[in-house]
Amino acid sequence: MKSKAWLVGMFMGVILLQAGMVHATKTEVIVKAENKADFAAVALAVQGQMKPGGRYGFMDAKEQDEVNSGLSYMQSLFDKYNTVDQMDQQTKVDLFNHQEAVNAILTRRDNNRLVCENVAPVGSHITRTTCRTYGEIQQDHRDTQQMLDNMKRVQTLRGGN
Repeated sequence: MKSKAWLVGMFMGVILLQAGMVHATKTEVIVKAENKADFAAVALAVQGQMKPGGRYGFMDAKEQDEVNSGLSYMQSLFDKYNTVDQMDQQTKVDLFNHQEAVNAILTRRDNNRLVCENVAPVGSHITRTTCRTYGEIQQDHRDTQQMLDNMKRVQTLRGGN
């Protein structure tokens, strides 16, 4: 009887694990529009969120250039065709590929994206799963770097090396 309960428990665990993996792989579509006006609004919103403090504020300059270039290219397609329905098949494929490239960068640099890791607390060998947002992690890195820079500055002012 115990082995049957154990087997049922393992089966349920596998099902829950698979459901969690499906949920974890689902990505949000950020840049997508069907017409010129909708795209202009989406592009403006994304560019606003790429500023410091915005949802995509931790993007480096190269990634910002890639996103802006992709948005400009997509805007040129909407300027020419006005709607997706008016585009030929190759243009639709180009639009889709540029949307995917831009969305990949935005998803990777999304401050709200949850990042989990297994960490062993100090003094223990037992790992614990901790999750924080990408924005929290990046802000911690910036705060630490700023603290180190301040410590170096104080040391230099005191005559240290």
